[in-house]
Amino acid sequence: MDKGEVDIKYAPFKEIVIMQRNLFSSPDEIARFAWIVAGGKTAGLYWAEGVTFVYFPLSASTETAAKTLIEDGRVYWTFVGYTLMSKYQSIIETKEKIMVPVINMSSNPMFIKVASWLKTQK
Repeated sequence: MDKGEVDIKYAPFKEIVIMQRNLFSSPDEIARFAWIVAGGKTAGLYWAEGVTFVYFPLSASTETAAKTLIEDGRVYWTFVGYTLMSKYQSIIETKEKIMVPVINMSSNPMFIKVASWLKTQK
């Protein structure tokens, strides 16, 4: 290989381990939750397959977590909050006028799989 050539390889996660999950009763509730855990700052939610969710990954800063991620392709999400929201909307506005952005991740196979799995966890 020449010095200027770079190999690019796609290696998606092989497994996502969700340690805790919580089904919120409405988009309003998950938006309020996301705003509160972000300390009253703008927080984002993800949407795919009719599910809006937020997740908190376990940091890969420890040697064990980094080794599991690299060698096994496994990542840990310590908490996932989710709610059903059949149609995508770019912003959820709560009754308190909190505006929370929602990112449409329906083009991402991993987020589609996570959302589909969450739908079965009601």
